[in-house]
Amino acid sequence: MTPDLEERRRTARVLANASQDELARLWDSWPDRPAVEYLRGPEAGLVMVQSRAGGTGDRFNLGEATVARATVLARSVSGESTGTAYVLGSYPEHAGLAAIFDALLSSDQRDRVLAEVIAPLESAQCERDHRRQAEARATVVDFFTVARESDADDEDDE
Repeated sequence: MTPDLEERRRTARVLANASQDELARLWDSWPDRPAVEYLRGPEAGLVMVQSRAGGTGDRFNLGEATVARATVLARSVSGESTGTAYVLGSYPEHAGLAAIFDALLSSDQRDRVLAEVIAPLESAQCERDHRRQAEARATVVDFFTVARESDADDEDDE
């Protein structure tokens, strides 16, 4: 996979996983905002989710998921750039804001967006994921230990 494609996937994932409030706050405080024209959406719709039996077997339709999407054209004094975003759920405003930042990633403001939007959001998302993993790990039950303790109790009963 090319580094550009991997970077694009990373930024799209960060923007989609950010909350609408986080993106709105960042956009409201963004100086020199470009003029934004919506080319598509923002709109919500359904997509068919496919899966594979056992992860490698035949594909089958798992069900439908609600997705919001938007495509924008951002015009600034330095030129035009387009951005697209898809967000799981029915949040058209979230998709619109993510598309705007995606457009800025294709402009001369790329380094600034990476430093002031993508990096802080990605860091916050990683921290949130680690916290959730730690909470989940705290509830893990070691069934091997439970089975051994149950066997020991049965021997004492005899």
